[in-house]
Amino acid sequence: MRILVAEDETIIRLDLRDLLERAGFEVCAEARDGEEAVALARSEHPDLAIMDVKMPRLDGIEAARRILDENPIPIVMLTAYGQEELVSRAVEAGVFGYLVKPFREQDLLPAIHAARARHDELQALRAETASLTEALAARKVIERAKGLLMAKENLNEQEAFERLRKASQVSQRPLKVIAEAVVATLGGVD
Repeated sequence: MRILVAEDETIIRLDLRDLLERAGFEVCAEARDGEEAVALARSEHPDLAIMDVKMPRLDGIEAARRILDENPIPIVMLTAYGQEELVSRAVEAGVFGYLVKPFREQDLLPAIHAARARHDELQALRAETASLTEALAARKVIERAKGLLMAKENLNEQEAFERLRKASQVSQRPLKVIAEAVVATLGGVD
């Protein structure tokens, strides 16, 4: 896993790099401020980011928001502040993990794995939602096409569906495409 580390304190950044590399991760980029983190996320395409909340030029939460707008990756925030307002902002931005400094290796590694797992679950849910949305849209246009065929050709529902299905098979095009053509052809005709 390729990781972007964004931390303005050099000692902590170097410790993080060492800890991550010993754990078998590749640190693909290091940023000293939020703007640099956004630019490096754009150019390096990390699999995950670990970011400090309080950084110069652009705070870590706003940097995380910008990174996630362009490339949804799991992000773990680090901070010396456990304030509820910061945690709420981080969650609202789409961050998957939050650790309060000082943290230990046994805290960071599970946070990375949990963030990655939650991110993968969210991606799977988004894909499933897109698939269901597409299926619903197809169903709607097929139902509309059936209705138009029933009205214009004096067919029952089964006959209208069979006509769509047959046209789909003959043309080797998806049923949705055939239904869209029927709606485009018959939809404006009275």
